[in-house]
Amino acid sequence: MAAEYMLQPITAANLTALDGIKHGFFTRPGGISTGLYAGLNCGLGSADDAAHVLENRRRVSDHLGGAHGAVVTLYQEHGATALAIDKPMPRDNLPKADAVVTNTLGLVIGVLTADCGPILFADPDAKIVAAAHAGWRGAVSGIIESTIAEMERIGAKRTRIAAALGPCINQQAYEVGPEFETGILERDAANARYFARRDAASKPHFDLPAYILDRLARSGITNIVNEARCTHANESLFFSFRRTTERKEADYGRQISAIVVA
Repeated sequence: MAAEYMLQPITAANLTALDGIKHGFFTRPGGISTGLYAGLNCGLGSADDAAHVLENRRRVSDHLGGAHGAVVTLYQEHGATALAIDKPMPRDNLPKADAVVTNTLGLVIGVLTADCGPILFADPDAKIVAAAHAGWRGAVSGIIESTIAEMERIGAKRTRIAAALGPCINQQAYEVGPEFETGILERDAANARYFARRDAASKPHFDLPAYILDRLARSGITNIVNEARCTHANESLFFSFRRTTERKEADYGRQISAIVVA
């Protein structure tokens, strides 16, 4: 069925190597949405035809061998809450959380992004997986640490956890204001290493992938793979909030990153 739809997910070598775990950082090819949302738009929060979005999400679930015909995502709000679930959630009453954790066989879980960093986690021995949505707010606030703690709460061990960072906006495209830089530096002066300028008169650019990868490493995760291709630079593969904003387009799609205990 995956070949029929021609889905083209990016996969991380460390997660692919795990028995009983399937995953993908899904790209635009293989979906039925059109116009601004052309391809595999999985964002029900967009103004895309909901039937198209639901079909796109069903294709992702099918690709990963899911048992419920859908990918479970929660109500993301750029926070630091991680939540373990054991069944699909009703679409009209989603819990607010930026990471979802499960050990339920066949339950495909995921996060939606359009420049923020998607992180997929797995403890293959405990058969526990997680997906986290890490924009700068969530990453700074502790979504990575919350996700690991929630995995541990239901039986994972961080020494066994493999993690992979998927496509997100890269530093060359991520210009920020001086107030952004000041706020990050006030938390830790060492964060200066995540900022760069083209010249003295330019605004700073923030290295979100490097920040996320370092937070993962400081959390005690040693099995980490970086698949953070730039969402802003690769329009054929990825939706991008910043690219849409620069073009003053009316809306944008969201790609999905998903994982399952198979």
